[in-house]
Amino acid sequence: MSTSAEIAIYIIRTLGSLYLMLVILRFLFQMVRADFYNPISQFVAKATNPLLMPLRKVIPGFFGVDLAALVLALAVQWLLIQLVLVIAGLGFLNPLYTIAWSAIGLLSVVLSIYFWCLIISIIASWVAPFSQHPALILVRQLVAPVMAPFQKLIPPLGGIDITPIFAFMVLHILNRYLVPALGQSVGMPGGLVIGM
Repeated sequence: MSTSAEIAIYIIRTLGSLYLMLVILRFLFQMVRADFYNPISQFVAKATNPLLMPLRKVIPGFFGVDLAALVLALAVQWLLIQLVLVIAGLGFLNPLYTIAWSAIGLLSVVLSIYFWCLIISIIASWVAPFSQHPALILVRQLVAPVMAPFQKLIPPLGGIDITPIFAFMVLHILNRYLVPALGQSVGMPGGLVIGM
């Protein structure tokens, strides 16, 4: 592969990953009912509205799930995969394969988001436990529903919450074993996931 192709792939993956992350965050913020008036939520909404609002006219929500955001994330992931394949000289592949690869890639990105949010929330709980920074508020709101089942099963021990250890274990198992197994089952080449 030529240097210009590698540079093009790098630029597409980087910019595409950033936009994909915004779309997924928009979906996740709505799922956990995060504060819409938070400045970061407002930024995510404004950045995703140009593509999301037209989709919402065609794809309605379903029981509080923003299907339009999910479809947009899947479409962005699919487009990124196809562009990378074309620039790499492999051409357009069967859309059924690349749609399946896109769904697996989205799962991996969501798991990565939760992994990093857990790390941020743990560090913040030690360094700035009472901080009202908008980013930390959103991280707490995003992580709370994931941590709730673990916190019901395992009470704090001596005032220390060890449930993030178990949440990390589950996230690691899913990202390390489930995502590659799903990828292999649909013939996904390794390293193709965009947005990690």
